Amino acid sequence: MSNTSIDSLQHEERRFPPTASFSATAVATSALYDEAKADRLAFWARQSRDLLHWHKDFTQTLDWSNAPFARWFADGELNVAYNCLDRHVLAGNGDRIAIHWEGEPGDSRDISYAELTAEVKRAANLLTKLGIGKGDRVAIYLPMIPEAVVSMLAVARVGAVHSVIFGGFSAESLRSRIDDASAKLVITADGGWRKGRVSPLKPAVDGALAKEGDLSVEHVLVVKRCDNDVEWTEGRDLWWHEEIETVDAEHEAEAFEAEQPLFILYTSGTTGKPKGILHTTGGYLTQVAFTHKNVFDLHPETDVYWCTADVGWITGHSYVVYGPLANGATQVLYEGTPDTPHPGRWWEIIQKYGVTIFYTAPTAIRSFMKLGREIPDSFDLSSLRVLGSVGEPINPEAWVWYREVIGGGSTPIVDTWWQTETGAIMISALPGVTITKPGSAQVPVPGITIEVLDEAGTPVPAGGGGLLAVTEPWPSMLRGIWGDPERFKETYWDKFAAVLDKPVYFAGDGARLDEDGDIWLLGRVDDVMNVSGHRLSTAEIESALVSHPIVAESAVVGAADETTGQAVVAFVILRSEHVEHQTPDEASALLRIHVSEQIGAIARPREIFIVAELPKTRSGKIMRRLLQDVAEGRAIGDTTTLADTSVMQIISDKLSKG
Repeated sequence: MSNTSIDSLQHEERRFPPTASFSATAVATSALYDEAKADRLAFWARQSRDLLHWHKDFTQTLDWSNAPFARWFADGELNVAYNCLDRHVLAGNGDRIAIHWEGEPGDSRDISYAELTAEVKRAANLLTKLGIGKGDRVAIYLPMIPEAVVSMLAVARVGAVHSVIFGGFSAESLRSRIDDASAKLVITADGGWRKGRVSPLKPAVDGALAKEGDLSVEHVLVVKRCDNDVEWTEGRDLWWHEEIETVDAEHEAEAFEAEQPLFILYTSGTTGKPKGILHTTGGYLTQVAFTHKNVFDLHPETDVYWCTADVGWITGHSYVVYGPLANGATQVLYEGTPDTPHPGRWWEIIQKYGVTIFYTAPTAIRSFMKLGREIPDSFDLSSLRVLGSVGEPINPEAWVWYREVIGGGSTPIVDTWWQTETGAIMISALPGVTITKPGSAQVPVPGITIEVLDEAGTPVPAGGGGLLAVTEPWPSMLRGIWGDPERFKETYWDKFAAVLDKPVYFAGDGARLDEDGDIWLLGRVDDVMNVSGHRLSTAEIESALVSHPIVAESAVVGAADETTGQAVVAFVILRSEHVEHQTPDEASALLRIHVSEQIGAIARPREIFIVAELPKTRSGKIMRRLLQDVAEGRAIGDTTTLADTSVMQIISDKLSKG
């Protein structure tokens, strides 16, 4: 499909119904919506019993008496690791591949469920030997290697609480998270492979633990991945491969109460202090298993699933570790970047393993668009049958490109909305059921109650816009902010407290309903600009910019303006074939007119900067805060979490010369 035909689509009128052949074998059916609507709590109780093994069955589905602190299946008992491992082996599926692991340099391992179970049992015994038990916190700072999954499951198996910290974070960020959780153990590696070279990890741990102040950490367990030299503190530091040989191979999984804490995951806060989001076991595992099965149409006997997220983020927790393994899926785990050693690396992996379900971020999709379809076209992607999108609203052009180029023009796309706080997917199409629309997140999954509300807490009509809110408790919901219950209530539950007579979770996102009542995400409310009294979504303007055939990617921020309050400032990457044929001034003028035509004169950017790259974290998130610093003429803030810290300096230098 040409760029011109993609850009000319009237997206809300463009619909893709499921094919009859797909629907005939689809896991999900419309009956799920009917069942959930008839009795939401009975629906979740059935799903939990059908999907999980309970050592002790629950008698109460939800206790909401101390709202907003929920308790799901509270008197039931289970073990998360047993649900992800042992029961599959006992059911006769021990030989099924759990993980096809692919290292960036090309080394690989195929790990069966029996083998993974054996590794987790040994790791659980090692944790016990190191004094880790129920309720203790363990910080995990690892690359995308099998030991990351083994560590998470071993911590869960012994009833401890893991705090997985993304491998791109600095020593200072690492220390703040270790201190907040009072972690007793850190599991790390000497390094990991990234962009063709070793990215050291142990030095960051050493730096974090060398800082002054009380230290809760007793040991550092180090996986040898890259054989790079590391400093060593005798008595504290231990090699994983040496210690694992000293423990027994057998370990019996103990049952824990359903509200036993499972993990703390830190996310950004408006105050600058990261928030430790707490999730527990029974409700969380129920919803991630349900959504993984139904949203991705999982057939575990035949599918090969691949979610490209790092385990350091919530997507990696829910849809790399817990959801897929609870469902007995075979999945791909990849250590490196999509462009190493060549720009077709991801497509090569899909071809190698016959991946059938692929789940990635819009940022990655747009990056592939920029490189051109010739690269994916050179690989056999015919095994793909479901595509997923996660992390931010996907613009319609990227949605259509994804379906046409990667999905061969027929593969259904599930554009999922959820958050670290929600724990699992909340809004998505169901393949085989939903008539999809490019760019729309569609509708809440069965059993989830979401509304778009105005400031007074009143649901907006079809065609209206407002604030996205979850109006009933859900199984995988966050149970609090670690150590700060008041901040939990203020951050997530105070928005509508004065106007509604029940607790309502405010997601922090804006949304609109189309005429069919389908949901279109507009990005974070703090990514909504107020220009001359008009609320404009940065995501909507970015989508308009990317709809022009010369644009590969864009990022929009609001900059202070004496006249209008805020002004629209855009940073744009041009498609490679247009860079030499369009001066920056010509491109800027053309795109300002285009935005006016697409949205209206009020949305016309005050400035459009043509750049070669955008500042992104290693997970692919665009750091708009840094672009706002540039747009408002401030000194650039902290760039340590960027994948390439030189990008902002290059942008600043270019703009100062321009």
